[in-house]
Amino acid sequence: MTIYWLRHGETALNAARVMQPADTPLSPRGLLQATLAAQRITTLAPAAILSSDMPRARQTAEAAAVATGLPIVFEPLLQERNFGDWRGRPHSSFDFDPVASLQAPPNGEALPDFLARVALAWAAAARVRAGLRGPLLVVSHGLVIRAALQHHARHDERGLAPSAPVPVRMANTSLSAVDATAPFALRLFNCTAHLAGVADDDGHSLSGG
Repeated sequence: MTIYWLRHGETALNAARVMQPADTPLSPRGLLQATLAAQRITTLAPAAILSSDMPRARQTAEAAAVATGLPIVFEPLLQERNFGDWRGRPHSSFDFDPVASLQAPPNGEALPDFLARVALAWAAAARVRAGLRGPLLVVSHGLVIRAALQHHARHDERGLAPSAPVPVRMANTSLSAVDATAPFALRLFNCTAHLAGVADDDGHSLSGG
């Protein structure tokens, strides 16, 4: 069986390459992306939905819940990295890449702390899936999903060496899939076939933050 990882839909701020406050909602385009993703999710017959409780992930999960009739279980461990006082600033206003910074932003989360939290989120998803009779859908954020797949999935099934980096960019409502048990083989990565030219990710927006 499988755990599916779905990134949230587009927001106006990630399209504008602004570090997003926690309460950022989906844009109209993001809502359309979420609807299209939900239509695809119904074909995968998930048995449960686990989601970050941030609004942009919550709205994406709600579209899947409407399409499948499943309730949503919210898991704060799946929240995006907390960039603290950097949130609300354009990415271009930094003279370094804030997304890749190891240090904690003021009132924010250092990268090692974030990665430790992602490990807990991964373990939580695996536990939920172990109690199901079908696939689990996990709705989260670009940096969370990338870190989860980079550090906890096995990559060789998709042509990457086990130590090879997962590509940086995670598209809005991209779908990835891993086997639900160790060694958690990565079967699908960053797929947006459901958007089919209707509401494609623009390839420029921030992939996290």
